[in-house]
Amino acid sequence: MNNNSLFLILQKMRAPFLVLIFAYSLAIMGLILIEGVTSDGKPYQMSIFDAFYFISYTATTIGFGETPYAFNYEQRIWVSMLIYFTVTGWFYSIGTLVSLVQDKMLIKELAKNRFIKQVKALNEDFFIILGYNATTKKIIEKSLHKGFRVVVIEKNDEKVSELRMEGYTPVVPVLQADITSLSTIELSGIKSRYCKGLVALFKDDSLNLHVAIMAKFINSKVPLAIKSTTENLTENLMDVGVEIIENPFNIISNQIDLSLNSPSTYQLAKWIFNLDTLKQQPLKLSRGKYIVCGYGRMGKEIHKVLQKNQIDARFIEVDPKKVSKFNRKGIVIADADDKDILIEQGIYEASVIIAGTNNDITNLSLLSTAKKLNPNIITVARENELENYSIFRHSHIDYIFMPSRILIHKTINALVNPLSDKFFYLLKSQIEEFSANLITKLLETIGEKPVMYELAVNQEEAYALSLALDESQVILLKHLTLKRDNRDQQNAIVPLLLQRGKKLHFMPPLDIKLQRHDKILFAATDEAIEDTEYIAQNSNELIYVTNDFEACV
Repeated sequence: MNNNSLFLILQKMRAPFLVLIFAYSLAIMGLILIEGVTSDGKPYQMSIFDAFYFISYTATTIGFGETPYAFNYEQRIWVSMLIYFTVTGWFYSIGTLVSLVQDKMLIKELAKNRFIKQVKALNEDFFIILGYNATTKKIIEKSLHKGFRVVVIEKNDEKVSELRMEGYTPVVPVLQADITSLSTIELSGIKSRYCKGLVALFKDDSLNLHVAIMAKFINSKVPLAIKSTTENLTENLMDVGVEIIENPFNIISNQIDLSLNSPSTYQLAKWIFNLDTLKQQPLKLSRGKYIVCGYGRMGKEIHKVLQKNQIDARFIEVDPKKVSKFNRKGIVIADADDKDILIEQGIYEASVIIAGTNNDITNLSLLSTAKKLNPNIITVARENELENYSIFRHSHIDYIFMPSRILIHKTINALVNPLSDKFFYLLKSQIEEFSANLITKLLETIGEKPVMYELAVNQEEAYALSLALDESQVILLKHLTLKRDNRDQQNAIVPLLLQRGKKLHFMPPLDIKLQRHDKILFAATDEAIEDTEYIAQNSNELIYVTNDFEACV
């Protein structure tokens, strides 16, 4: 119990303690001063112990009788008066204690103490999640599934109770507190060597920036995953030094750009961010006429992409405040869920319609209308709420963009597999043919659901490999891709990226020599990952796969 909790208890119970002390003192003093009579009729004075003993069981209404001898009338008159006084004192004290137990401030302080102990006891890698909602709930579940612990800070009492009711295993420490407080961020364990990242995905951009600044001030080495919905905030976060900046609307517009120019790269992106398998045919958008409903943050990002690709597009926005007075070319202020407006904007000859409003019912309704007017049109929808996924899935929409789902997978991927973001950045600069060939290679070598796996060449993750490199042995990347039960066979694993200091080796050759502190990104099956881990950690396994290679010195 910290000083705050103890202070609250003493403050609340001070008056009851004083009442009880005064009542007991007065009662005991009276019993000592009043002369009693023994069973032999001799006078006696009650001792302090006898008086205290009698008052103790009388005041608490237990009542063991008169002791040590039967009382005379003077003593009984005194006891009759003190019974009402001491019992009332106890009722007052007990009532105050019950009130104290229900005191919200004390409950909050005790919960805070328990939270601090839980965080200090964490000796495993963990993430700090700020805010609890449908999106962060999924991030918590996926983090726990991947073996990371989670610490949560949430301001709303009901959401804290909801999280506790989930009964996560292992337990997720949660604190109800003001997220904007510097001390709250410190309490979350951001200074711990086991803290591997902090996540803030609030709708309020200014709150996200506030959190990022505080977190970097407390511990600049902890990676931050922060949501941004504007270019200005993105620039500010970059200036602060935030490693993972997540703009879901920018991600969606980039995906549209990829589907227009490099569908295979787009499919790889969906696989990297766990949104789809490699076998699923990628969505290839045509370059015909587009109708985009909604000109909010997502609509503006899509506008940039369509302009860049010189695509004829019509935008429909019901709120005139979202449209600049100086840039209304191709933008109509109207209700997109109006059949006549869609006809007026050329729905019959349009190739693609994108429903990008922030209302799921509106998006479903206008796409249904569009499909009736033009059965051949490609429909693309923005889904705002995770709870509506089943409705969208059964609505025969060609493709669904879900900002929340994108945030979930992007966050987990960036924190658990940070090299995958760097790999994707380099992949985007490749031509369509390269991506198509890579998909073919991954499907043939691994299958439709390769697992992303990162290995750091250090003593913790690759003990045997580190020792061998310290002894100047030459170990090739190829050695980590062999089967440990048959070194003549290649495993179901493909190296995607090797990071050496600040230098990145995209699709590194198998004959590259490994060095200490290298970080390698693989795509593999679970069995192949297990083999690679054994080879990296176990000296006997490493000797076996390297024994017959000329590179081994």
